[in-house]
Amino acid sequence: MSPDLTPMPELRRLRRRREFTYVRDGITERRKTVVVQARARPGDETGDHVGEGYTATKKVGGAVERNRAKRRLREAARRLLAQHGRPGWDYVFIAREATLDTGWARLLDDMESALISLART
Repeated sequence: MSPDLTPMPELRRLRRRREFTYVRDGITERRKTVVVQARARPGDETGDHVGEGYTATKKVGGAVERNRAKRRLREAARRLLAQHGRPGWDYVFIAREATLDTGWARLLDDMESALISLART
């Protein structure tokens, strides 16, 4: 059995507000622990990287809880985007209140199912 020779797409962080608002107008998948928004970048048909952004509102909790929720999302996305992310697309992961309290396996399952659903559209 030969190894898969397709290169893993590079992950690049979204940092500017306009990048987040652009993705907001794309497609959205909601799960109990995470909301995932995705949108193709304009003029980047040969996209060589996947954009990733993370956010948590004050509804999640104070600064410590929001940062912890985003750390959990970052690690889950690091594990899953290489396999399920589409090069030339940007993804925004939004923490929900359940992001903090839910087990790691459930968070991974929720994020993976959302990414798979987004890849089909």
